[in-house]
Amino acid sequence: MDEATRAREFKRELTEVIPHLRAFARGLCGRPDLADDLVQEALMKAWAAQERFQPGTSMRAWTFVILRNAYLTDMRRNRFRADYDETVAERVLTAPAGQESPLHLSDMHRALLTLPPERREALLLVGAGGFSYEEAAEICGCAVGTIKSRVGRARAALNSMLDEGSIPQRSTDDAVAHNAIMGELDSMAEPQSNPGG
Repeated sequence: MDEATRAREFKRELTEVIPHLRAFARGLCGRPDLADDLVQEALMKAWAAQERFQPGTSMRAWTFVILRNAYLTDMRRNRFRADYDETVAERVLTAPAGQESPLHLSDMHRALLTLPPERREALLLVGAGGFSYEEAAEICGCAVGTIKSRVGRARAALNSMLDEGSIPQRSTDDAVAHNAIMGELDSMAEPQSNPGG
C-alpha cells in the first residue's frame, strides 16, 4: 500500500470512530463540553502518531487507548470533574419488567458518575463500547480478571441503585433539597404570620 493510500485509509478509519470516542469520553468525564475537548485532543494525538498505527488492527481500540491516556493525564491535572450537566438528553429508556417508573438516560448517567472511575470505565468499554473483556483489559493495561471484576461490581452497584431507588436526583428535582428549602421558607414565614408571638 503506498503512502497516499495508507493516509486516506487512516483518515477514513479515524473518522468512523469519532462517534464511539465521543460516547466513551462523555461516559468518562460526564460533561459534553469537556468530552468534546478530550475527543479533539485524542484525535490530534492519533493523527500525529499515525505512523505507529498498524493497518489491519482495531482503530477503535487504538484510539480508545489514546483517549483514555489523555483523560487520565487531564484527571491528574484536575481539569476534568465528574459534575452532572443538566443539558444531557432526557430520552427515556424502557425500564426492566417490575420497575415502577421509566428510567431516564440522565438518571443512568448520574448513576454511572457515582461509580469509581475504574469501574465506570470498564463498564463503558464492555457494556456500551462493545469491547471484549480481553480488549478492555488491553486498553486499560490490566488483567482480564480485573476488568471482569470491575464490570461485575459496576453492574451490581447500578442494579442496587435501581432496586433501592437510590439513583442521585437531578438538582432541579431534588426532593431533599426541595423539602429543606420549603422548610426554611415555612420557618421564615412563621414569625411574620405571628407578629405578637
